[in-house]
Amino acid sequence: MLIFAILIACIFALFTYLIVMYNNLISLKNNVSKNWSNIDVLLKQRYSELPKLIDTCKEYMAYEKDTLEKIVVARKAALFASDTRDLIALGQAENSLKTGLTQLFALAENYPNLKTNESFQRLEQRISELESSIADRREFYNDSVNLNNIRIQQFPDILVARAFNFRAFDLLKFNETEIQDVGIKKQFKT
Repeated sequence: MLIFAILIACIFALFTYLIVMYNNLISLKNNVSKNWSNIDVLLKQRYSELPKLIDTCKEYMAYEKDTLEKIVVARKAALFASDTRDLIALGQAENSLKTGLTQLFALAENYPNLKTNESFQRLEQRISELESSIADRREFYNDSVNLNNIRIQQFPDILVARAFNFRAFDLLKFNETEIQDVGIKKQFKT
């Protein structure tokens, strides 16, 4: 009878431990999703500001149509990659977008009326703020991905992770040109 009671207690303890482990893995997985959503919101806010910036620039930069079109195409690609959570495509699209923005702001130097336009200055500040927020959120996202990926590879968590099909997530990686701020303020200092 005592052996049976000990066996039942061990089974109950093991079952409780597995439930706690499963719930912790669910928490990590949902944290990754939450942090991705935070990035996604900021990216979409930035993407919604870009048409306003382009419209403002079009008024002054009639000869820079190619640069403006590159930004529009990169924005569409980045939106699609963000919606599909394709981190590799997102990195490439973000790189194209940043390159286009950097080129746009460098060209804007040739248009003094544009540089003093109030709407342009507000958009410059807003996009710069969004860039900083996106960089912060990338860090949170990558931390949560790292915690999740480590946890599902550790023993005994790996047993529960495999049993319930938990998967590793990709880190949101950007090369050096993608990490750098577009440098809007630097582009417009006289």
